[in-house]
Formats: sequence, C-alpha cells, structure tokens
Amino acid sequence: MNAAISCEGELSATVIRRDGSIEELGVISSRKWRLAAVPKAQYGRHQKIAAMILGIVIAGLAYLLGWLIRALFFSLLVIGIVTTAGVNYMATDFASGGVTPTISGFKFHDSGTGTNAAATTDTALQTPSGTARTSGTASNPSANIYRSVATISYTSTLAITEWGIFSAAAAGTLWDRRVFSAINVVSGDSIQFTYNLTVNAGGT
Repeated sequence: MNAAISCEGELSATVIRRDGSIEELGVISSRKWRLAAVPKAQYGRHQKIAAMILGIVIAGLAYLLGWLIRALFFSLLVIGIVTTAGVNYMATDFASGGVTPTISGFKFHDSGTGTNAAATTDTALQTPSGTARTSGTASNPSANIYRSVATISYTSTLAITEWGIFSAAAAGTLWDRRVFSAINVVSGDSIQFTYNLTVNAGGT
C-alpha cells in the first residue's frame, strides 16, 4: 500500500531599507499551479452540448499539456523545491522517536546570489551571501501550515536571488531552496522572509 503527501511551499519577502522605508514584495516563489477557467456564453440546447463536449476536450488537453510540461521541463519551470536530503531527514526523524534529528530544526534562513535552478539534489545554496543564518520564528497559522519568519541583514551591496531553510545555524540539512528575481540590497538593508509550508491530507 502506498501513500502520498502533498506539500506546497510559498516564500514571501519584505525589504526593509536602511532609511527605514519598507517594500512589500509579497509572494516571490510558489509551487501552486492554476488553470484559467473558460468563460461562459449563451447557447441553444445543441450548442450547449457541443460547447460542453468542447470544454471537456479543451480541459483534457490543457491537463495533458500541463502534465507534459511538468514532466519534460520540470527543472526549468520550478523555482523552489523540497530537497531529497530534506525528506530523508524527515524520515529519519520519524524513525528516531523525536530524539535527534527533529523536524523542528528546520528554522534557519539563509540567502545568496546563486541563479542555478533549484533541484532535489541541492544540499546548500549555490552562492551564500556571507551573512550568518538567521533563526526564524515558528508558528502554526492554520492546522496544516508551518510558518517560519526571519529577517536577514546585509553589510554589502548584493543582488539576492536565492534562499534556503536549514536544520542548523551552520552546515546542517537544506529542506527547501528557492530561486527568484533579484532583490537588490545595500549595506544596512534587510529582508524579512516568510516561508509557509502547507501539508495537504489525502493521497493514494
């Protein structure tokens, strides 16, 4: 018997400039997918049936196309991904009886300037910014959501393009890595990162 757990990660950012001004960037990386709905129109009975059949065909083709895109170009399209090392760590936590390691260790935020696409084989950021990792504040905003919020301060001019959450302040295991459009910072600026991990029930 197999079971599947669906996890969706979402990363938001707020830039705090050295002069005290704040830039709300909102969600900068998300794994959620959506298909646009086909607008309704007024038809006669036969036209309605034809439109229904056409809609089913279009929906089926759209689903198939989406599946093919994900399967063939997954590494190009995904800008954030939970790592193999991360899920292995989680499995070890289940087996350890909560002694060590513990899943609650995934709270240390880091950022960098790497632009390589995220991959399940990642174990670190491509190019860390050189600042110390920041321990995030954990919360449970909804029954199935883990949230970690951390503010990273910078001491030089950088274009921040990647982020990760780790199990330790140094070294440790990388749970999730995100790559996004550059957030330009200078010395004295900081970025508040908010990571939401939604774990959905169900599976087969």
